[in-house]
Formats: sequence, C-alpha cells, structure tokens
Amino acid sequence: MSTTSTTKATTTITPRRAVTQYLSAERVAEIINKRGIAACITGVASYINQDFLRWNAFDKCARVANHSDVGVIELMPIADDKSYTFKYVNGHPSNYRFNLPTVMAFGVLADVETGVPELVSELTLTTAIRTAAMSAVAARALARENCKTMAIIGNGAQSEFQALAFHHLLGIETFHLYDIDSAATDKLEANLTRMGVKTKRFTSTKEAVKGVDIITTVTADKTNATIITPDMIEPGMHINGVGGDCPGKTEIHADVLRMGPVFCEFEPQSRIEGDMQQMPADFPVTELWTVLSGKVVGRRSADQVTIFDSVGFALEDYSALRYMRDAANELGMNETLSLIPALPDPKNLFGFIAANAPVAANSVRTTPAFVA
Repeated sequence: MSTTSTTKATTTITPRRAVTQYLSAERVAEIINKRGIAACITGVASYINQDFLRWNAFDKCARVANHSDVGVIELMPIADDKSYTFKYVNGHPSNYRFNLPTVMAFGVLADVETGVPELVSELTLTTAIRTAAMSAVAARALARENCKTMAIIGNGAQSEFQALAFHHLLGIETFHLYDIDSAATDKLEANLTRMGVKTKRFTSTKEAVKGVDIITTVTADKTNATIITPDMIEPGMHINGVGGDCPGKTEIHADVLRMGPVFCEFEPQSRIEGDMQQMPADFPVTELWTVLSGKVVGRRSADQVTIFDSVGFALEDYSALRYMRDAANELGMNETLSLIPALPDPKNLFGFIAANAPVAANSVRTTPAFVA
C-alpha cells in the first residue's frame, strides 16, 4: 500500500515600505550643474529614443486638459507594465504679470505592481530639457545632413534649451533670433553668448528664417497665429513647430503643412492640439516612432521640406523622469517625502492618526479628542 503526500505551496511576500524619492527644483538644478546642460539634454534624448522604440509597450492616451480664458491646466499620463507616470502642467502666457513662469510642472513616477509613488519631481526645468531633447531627436531623423543654421522664433523660457539641444546634438553653429519682445531676445542672446554659441538677431520672422536649415517656432501666446507662412519656406528646410500645443493655438500656416510630410508624436493628441488641428481629419501625418524604428522613411531627399508638429507627449516625461531619477541616484541624492503613511497593520489606517498625536511638554502623548 502506498501513500502520496502533498505539500501545499506557500508564497512568501516581502513587506515593502512606501518610500517616495523627492527631487526639488533646486536638486534638479544641481544635477544639471554637476552633469552639464549638454550631458543632460543628450541623456534625456537617449532615454526618449529608447522609449520610443518600445512604443507598443505603453498604454497611451491624449492628455486631459482644462481650458480657461487665460490658459490651460493639463494632466499627462502613460504607463508600461512596470511604471506609471503623470505630469501636471499648465500654460498661462500672461503669467509674466505675476512674475511667474508661463509653464510650471511636476511629475510622479509610480510602481504599477503596488501603486506606490516612487518619485515626485519638479518638471518645469526638466520639461524644458525634454522638449528640447525631443526636438533634437526628431530633427536627427528628419532634417537634412550637415545643418549649420537655425532660426528661433520666440525667445522666451524654452529658447535656450532648444538652441543648446540643436547645437550639441546636431552641430548647429549659428542661431537667428527673433521675438516681438526685444528684451526676450536680449536675454537669449546674452545667455547663448555666455555659452559660446554664435547668434544673429533680426527685426522680423521673415528676415530671421531666410537661408536657414531649420526653423524652430516656440511662441507662447494662446492664439491661432500664422507665424510661418509659405513664402518663407525654402527647399530642404526642416520646421520644428513647438509652440502650437493646444486647441486654438497654432503657429504655422496651413499651406506650409501641405509643403512636405508632417510628423508628430501621438496622432490622436496632435490632431487636437498641434498645428494640424487646422487640417481635415484625413490629412496624412506620420508618428515619429515609426521613423525612429525604421518602419517608415523620414526625409526622402535633400530638397524635401519636413515638418515636426510637436505638442509634447507623456512618453517624453516618462523618459525625462527616469533620467533624472537615475542621475539623482548616481549623485547620491536621497531626499524623500513622507507621502504615504507607514502602517504596521495596513488595514488600520485610522490608528496612524493616534500614533502620530502630538507629544505634550511632559512627554506624555495626548489622545485626540475624537479617539475613544
């Protein structure tokens, strides 16, 4: 007679702490100063390229936006099977009246398995870096070879980052500058000169874009503007349209979009927010990831005009948050936030209140009045 014994398998689950790493604006500035702005832009561009090659691994949606007469506040979520991120970001062109930035942002990187927010970070500085890095990633795929000149139309808070990205990642030597606000151009010219970058300033958009290889538009006004018109476009130009990034805000004349292939980040969002919002629903556009992965050809000839209709997409924030987290860890920045209660018994949330009651002067912990 034989007997068979079975042993019930047990799974040991290791307890985890809900620790949230924190990166303030000051810590991000410290990372940039220690690593260098060129290294940070290059690093974020590398992370963006890696993540765009994993395009189909992400659960994607267009950002959620709440518009007002003076601006917009948005949430930008995305996730793969390990991490969930979102960015809170605003766009308020008149914020200069209050001495506030036009764009302000923060972001969260969370663990998909548990939902623990693993990182809370500023994203105002980081967004400027990631937007510039994204522009450079697109231009490397779409602009003609050996570009040396670029016009920057709109010389506000994003403009230095755009210039430095194209200088370091594409080898742009000279930047043509124009803004309706001459003080903004003064600021940009001074900052780029200090960084050893050559600039020329102009008194109109038409003069600034004449003869350049690349045009970058990065204006702030929430209007349907036509900053770039067909008569300004020359064969072989690459247009990097950054400022048209929400409904009712454009920079590029519709006929310019008809002059060459248009590329975007995430088509469902770009058709609502980008310059292509002016175009019919069947207007052909190509998502950039297909070019980066080799599925689609970008530029077909040196004389072709190419347009990148950039609105900013959540995957870029995911990449930028990963880069800043990794950089902070390498530099030993270990500041944390007590964002989630640490509970000995995860079912006893109420007990956390009593456990953290104030201690009286005689060192005897007082009991909150509402606790029996």
